[in-house]
Amino acid sequence: YPLLGILIKLESKVPVFFKQGRPGIDENEFICYKFRSMKMNKTTEKEASKDDPRVTAIGKFMRKTSIDELPQFVNVLLGDMSVVGPRPHLWSQNKEYGKKLKKYIIRHSVKPGITGLAQVSGFRGEITTERDMVNRIKFDVFYIENWSLILDLKIISQTVINIFKGDKKAY
Repeated sequence: YPLLGILIKLESKVPVFFKQGRPGIDENEFICYKFRSMKMNKTTEKEASKDDPRVTAIGKFMRKTSIDELPQFVNVLLGDMSVVGPRPHLWSQNKEYGKKLKKYIIRHSVKPGITGLAQVSGFRGEITTERDMVNRIKFDVFYIENWSLILDLKIISQTVINIFKGDKKAY
């Protein structure tokens, strides 16, 4: 943590941590913590995209290795998140897809997770089409309806494999 903090500060002179309100269980807002990987800007309701100019050099490395997500373990300790579960979306996505997709709201019946079935199944990162979101939600709902300790352990182990393998959608 200290080394990352120094590198972030040296590169962009901004706060080390990025904090953003996200919808959690029962759609109650919580503050989601991440290491800052982007330049400060007013557009916090837009996901990073491939070759996004807002992402810093150290940010690219952190995102590729998922190190930027480590502060979310604080969210787990605070009881706002769990290690495995549906990823917490932006409020703008929550509103948009909550209206469009029938089972979207089900994802708020559990705590959001640092990693999830959708993420290890190829639906990590930026959503560019409604079809991608439909598929992400299908995996989220499947996870909720079929939860087991074994499933959590499989997701965690696949997450670790993906970190070392390098996820092409990690940007």
